[in-house]
Amino acid sequence: MTPPLLHPREPKSNATRESAAQFEPRSLRTYTPTQAVIARSAGVFHWTPEGKRLYDYTSGVLVANLGHNPRSWMKRFNDYMGWSRAEDHGEFFQAMAMTTYNAVTPLEVEASRRLVEVLQARPGGTRLEQVMWAASGSEAIQKALWMALARDRTRDMILATRFGFHGKKGLAGAVTGSEQDRERDPRVRFISFPMQECADVSLRNQPFDVSRYRDELEALKQQFGRRLGTLITEPYLGGGGSYHPPKEYLHCLQSFCRDNDLVFILDEVQANFGRTRDLFAFETYGLEPDLVVLGKGLGNGVPVSAAVGRRDLMASLDYGEGSDTWSANPLCCASVLATLDEFASRDVLAHSRKISAKIEAGLVRLKELPSVVHVRGEREGMVWGVEMRDAETANQTVLACYHAGVHLLGPLAKKVLRISPPLVMTEQETSESLTLLEQGFRQAIEQGGHR
Repeated sequence: MTPPLLHPREPKSNATRESAAQFEPRSLRTYTPTQAVIARSAGVFHWTPEGKRLYDYTSGVLVANLGHNPRSWMKRFNDYMGWSRAEDHGEFFQAMAMTTYNAVTPLEVEASRRLVEVLQARPGGTRLEQVMWAASGSEAIQKALWMALARDRTRDMILATRFGFHGKKGLAGAVTGSEQDRERDPRVRFISFPMQECADVSLRNQPFDVSRYRDELEALKQQFGRRLGTLITEPYLGGGGSYHPPKEYLHCLQSFCRDNDLVFILDEVQANFGRTRDLFAFETYGLEPDLVVLGKGLGNGVPVSAAVGRRDLMASLDYGEGSDTWSANPLCCASVLATLDEFASRDVLAHSRKISAKIEAGLVRLKELPSVVHVRGEREGMVWGVEMRDAETANQTVLACYHAGVHLLGPLAKKVLRISPPLVMTEQETSESLTLLEQGFRQAIEQGGHR
């Protein structure tokens, strides 16, 4: 049994950590130096069993974009599920079923219709005609790839941008990372991503030459010809270290797909619902994907995802080829409808853009510290990567920020700290949390002996 990570003056949390180590394998969660125990959450905060309050700078991994347990969202969710008006039925309540496998519910159809309407109303969303539901991001990626491959089974080669993250299962895992990570599906080839050109926010709006990437794509075309059928990318590299590329790069990929009749898949699982300034990342980058994959913020805490795209691609799979137990279940559909209602009823994005400037200014100030190398993010977006000097410093900083009152996850790509608070953080909460964050960064330097 792996010894748990324990902290002084946290008896209740330590008891929970010890129980987790006894009954759960360490592989169940990613490594985070704090292994925080969260007893309850509200808005932008978590609380430990000891009552310690933490600013959540992760949004539950870019999930709780509207904050944790927002009152209006919860009311809408309860209403859609029928719980607020449930009728007695003996020992049971008569309300919406929580699972309706292989059946159709009005709630599911309404969620599909509303999601398509919202997507098609955004610039670049005209190709997004039908919804393939799933329960996790990697499952939705898998289904998107299945559809693309089934369109023409002689075109079995998939191009993926190097160092992206699309999941750990099946094809989603095969298009994740790079050639060196593990034994690969022979149908997958990786293409370069401009990491050097997006190493820091100071490099925004610099001239960008796509010729190198166009030549690389043309070389693959010469090698594989009509076998090339699909290209998948993220709008920005999330798990790869938060690299936000110039728009010209993504346009180059899309143009290659259009010129050569490849299916262009945009993985927005991390980026959707406001993280890159607009409601969807394809708007921010001026793209028009054939399939867009949504998740995380789509359900604001309820596990749901979807691949949305062209009707002809959806039709390439027959009965049962895209089904599973939890796809389009009422719980998920109710959460999607509640999320869509919240963004429709108030201007969440205008507020998030305002606090984005304040957060980014605070993060850029951290570059004065010897431990911080780069800060990366999209202008007016709500996700950044703070690249630290090395992995040890990054982990020390996560721990110090926890003790200062800010919850961060373990480093991405070994030394990049992701900053992704809820979009609804107030200006006062923004100022206070940035002060605590800086305290944590400085404490890590002092504890590490680097002054």
